[in-house]
Amino acid sequence: MKIFTASQIYEADKFTINKQQITSDALMERVATKLFEWMHSRLQGAQVKIHLFCGIGNNGGDGAALARHLHENGYAIEVYVVNYSEKRSKDFLINLDRLKERKLWPEFLDSDCSFPKINPNDIIVDAIFGIGLNRPPDVWVANLIKHLNSSSAFILSVDIPSGLPSNRNPWEGEHVVRASFVLSFQVPKLVFFLPETGVYQNQWEILDIGLDAEFLVNTEADYELIGRPEVLPMYRPRLKFSHKGTYGHSVIIGGSYGKIGAVQMASNACLSVGSGLVTAFVPECGYHSLQTAIPEIMVLTDDEDDSIGEINIPFVPAAIGIGMGMGTKDETSKAFGSFLKKVEIPIVIDADGLNILAKQPSLLKDVPKQSVLTPHPKELERLIGEWDNDFDKLKKAKAFSTKNECILVIKGAHSIVIYKDKGFVNTTGNPGMATAGTGDVLTGMITGLMAQGYSSLHAAVFGVYLHGLAGDIGVSADGYEALKASGIVENIGKAYMELLRPPNQENQEGA
Repeated sequence: MKIFTASQIYEADKFTINKQQITSDALMERVATKLFEWMHSRLQGAQVKIHLFCGIGNNGGDGAALARHLHENGYAIEVYVVNYSEKRSKDFLINLDRLKERKLWPEFLDSDCSFPKINPNDIIVDAIFGIGLNRPPDVWVANLIKHLNSSSAFILSVDIPSGLPSNRNPWEGEHVVRASFVLSFQVPKLVFFLPETGVYQNQWEILDIGLDAEFLVNTEADYELIGRPEVLPMYRPRLKFSHKGTYGHSVIIGGSYGKIGAVQMASNACLSVGSGLVTAFVPECGYHSLQTAIPEIMVLTDDEDDSIGEINIPFVPAAIGIGMGMGTKDETSKAFGSFLKKVEIPIVIDADGLNILAKQPSLLKDVPKQSVLTPHPKELERLIGEWDNDFDKLKKAKAFSTKNECILVIKGAHSIVIYKDKGFVNTTGNPGMATAGTGDVLTGMITGLMAQGYSSLHAAVFGVYLHGLAGDIGVSADGYEALKASGIVENIGKAYMELLRPPNQENQEGA
């Protein structure tokens, strides 16, 4: 699913109005109908007080049109016009007149008004500002927003929480509506998925308002939301007449004294995601533990006992993952630099491999093109430098990816895969995955997918999705606190099965 900018959404509105030969008012009526149907299906006529706060732009017009539908279906409502400007949109005025025709008289709020009392059991519909907000709310509107947030009532925001710009961080966090739920139109907004802006809504859902399919299909987007429909076409099914060599020989390089477990988890994940063969390359101290822990893999060592001093692979692997638990000792850093000069295939670099690159940026020129880098936030900062906010972080990540022709996996609640000017926002995963070793598992999974013939970009996008899905399955059994990285590995197979399950299977089984 594409994630459009505010300007692209406005263009989609115009395109739809022209192609479908409808008025902007008719499109607004579609929006209001969808909003009402969503609320009515859940409230079923319940006599709860609904407070609708409407701005004087098109977002407020949506709110006013929704108020009419709620009133005509017997709901107890109060409508407030947040009168923050003398300029009013045409469609807002049309829907305001329709309210007055039905003897519904909104209360107009301005800087001199006291704010209405709202009980915790009431419902607030926030339709004050939409995606076009380009300046901080006036002080009195900011105070109104704080009043709404302090009410403890359920807040339903129309399209986007009021006070939250669609293309930057808010000017002041306290002046943004804290939405219990957001009903967004046609496409999600990037701000829903970034750490600094995603905190302003607990849940969101997309309402299809019938924007023209031609525009949606043909318009390129800088970001794409990755769910099951997007990754399923990437899946490469196994062939009947195949063997272990068909699915590639992966090499996982890393480990040091006391940190062999990182290689163990990455190797196990690599094998579990489908790599035909897996060899771990570790210092001598890791030999026995790896051979005992994972009998299905092979183990190579160098001459050093507690850290890697030289990297020699006596065969040509299909994919390589390197860095986990490796350390950054001088001899290890030299071995890593020498390895980069020799390797000729795209590789996956994690953890200490990234830290060495950050300390010696001259090595970046030797990283094979199309390689995948999987930094956690601090490792990312070491690579691309400090950022002012999440939007600046994405800008710098794109510049880094373009300059070095690599794929960056920005880990987080919604991990984002960056390749040049394009971002792929993941939808799986949960807070239980914020634990040691999950990054090692991800590196192993991406390596194993590349070994099977997935392109670097598809391996990163598919691997991040499958990794999060395995974590979600693990959490359903173990809970957030008890989920371990090894539990994610154990659920990779179930994640594949969930991905490939026919959508109507549950209904068929229950029939």
